[in-house]
Amino acid sequence: MSHSRLARISLLLAAIGLNAAPAIMGMAPVHAAEEKKAPEPPKDVVRPEIYKLIEPAQTKPLLEAKNYTEFQSRIDQAAAMPNITPYEEFVLNQMRVQLGQASGNNEMTVKGLQAMVESGRLKPEDKLRFIDAIATTYYSGMKDFDNAIKWFDRYGAESGDKVKERQFIIRSYFLKNDFETTKVEVLKDIDAAKKAGTVPPKDTLNLLGNVGIKTKDTALYLQAVEELTRYYPTEDYWNDLLNRTRGKKTYNNRLDLDLVRLKAVVVPSKMEPEDYAEQAELAVLGGFFTEAKIAMDKGYPGAIPAGKDKAALEKIKASANKGAADDAKNIDSGIAAAQKSKDGVGLVNLGYNYVTLGQFDKGIDLMKQGIAKGVSKNPEDAKLRLGYALAMAGKKDESVEVLKPLTAGADPRADLARYWIMYETGPKIGAAEAK
Repeated sequence: MSHSRLARISLLLAAIGLNAAPAIMGMAPVHAAEEKKAPEPPKDVVRPEIYKLIEPAQTKPLLEAKNYTEFQSRIDQAAAMPNITPYEEFVLNQMRVQLGQASGNNEMTVKGLQAMVESGRLKPEDKLRFIDAIATTYYSGMKDFDNAIKWFDRYGAESGDKVKERQFIIRSYFLKNDFETTKVEVLKDIDAAKKAGTVPPKDTLNLLGNVGIKTKDTALYLQAVEELTRYYPTEDYWNDLLNRTRGKKTYNNRLDLDLVRLKAVVVPSKMEPEDYAEQAELAVLGGFFTEAKIAMDKGYPGAIPAGKDKAALEKIKASANKGAADDAKNIDSGIAAAQKSKDGVGLVNLGYNYVTLGQFDKGIDLMKQGIAKGVSKNPEDAKLRLGYALAMAGKKDESVEVLKPLTAGADPRADLARYWIMYETGPKIGAAEAK
């Protein structure tokens, strides 16, 4: 919350006429008939003996000269007068607010504002503005978050607007280290936004991530990163999401190649030589030699640099080059054997090899044949690969249709299916980073 909200308090005083000179009790003669009546207490006027102490022509220069001691003395002298009327007390509280604002005494400011709010002399709309000012002062000026929550809540109760100050209520819980309440309330807001078909505010998602950091709840932090990536995608968010997914307790390293494939498509600028080497090594082990060659060519376009891993990298590169050359000549010959096999995994893998060669339609058709035949081990993984092969082919609708059923359940495959759908259907990285 900015200091501009605090500065608005003095503007509010001026807007409702509280910086104007108070009315002074008239000195006109009293008619004889009126003398017989019991005197009524004066309304909305200040007695002359008080007025001479607080006359704006005298007190305004005191504030301008920062003579706060004399300004306070005049308030105290006036307050010590006998039989102070409600209106006179109201005017003195106005002056206390002015002095508190000018001198930076937030305690004096809120006490004066509270007295004015409870006086019954403010119009409803002005009362709400002053309640807002009190809450703001507690929040920004005094860091008294318990009282900030109390007054923000009061604003919502009296205005009927529960939304305006909600973000500050939730942040107050966070700033007073009530992370559990913060988490509950933030998740409510995110869920409400989704149900309403609106985008959760970025600040709200960041707050959820900060709760995860403060409480060392890595799952909650990752949830926040996923939501930020979904609605406000940047390369950094995507990279953080994918890297941290591998560290989840539920993650299974059988999906390492699937994960690095996703990273290579979504955030290629974040792919380091080590990432390409991992992709190539796993692709060689899986028999995807063309994919391995492409990865090594991107990660190490020249000679393999000297280092402890040079021999291993050269071996991967040699295997990738040889296998890719063989595939280019003989890949078609493997179709018949794969179709005769009882297990469809051979067709799925062969089909993906065609995808890496850029022959999407042929490769996707073979993958579908393999899935239809049946894959004995982790059959849903084959559907995941078909789903992102369709995505790579630009067949978004069909890809989402294949991937969506895989997003349910605790298997880490669900994370990757969800991420591919996010990539295909959500905002693009360039558009989000340009905001």
